[in-house]
Amino acid sequence: MSVQIYTTPSCGYCTMAKQYFSQKNVSFTEFDVSRDMSKAEEMVRKSGQMGVPVIDINGRIIVGFNRPEIDKLIQN
Repeated sequence: MSVQIYTTPSCGYCTMAKQYFSQKNVSFTEFDVSRDMSKAEEMVRKSGQMGVPVIDINGRIIVGFNRPEIDKLIQN
């Protein structure tokens, strides 16, 4: 399973999402879009959104910390 999280340091929902993945023992790659402009552009291309968190689970995009949608995608 491939999980990528686009975040910023001040984003509370980003922190919640990272903690949730850790509790579920799901490894993820984090990209700080406040420091990496190429990842910020990639996030916007994938999601059409400029807000964080944006979560990519196996190519499926979730905008925000949508726990039911995350659960659905990590159980498959």
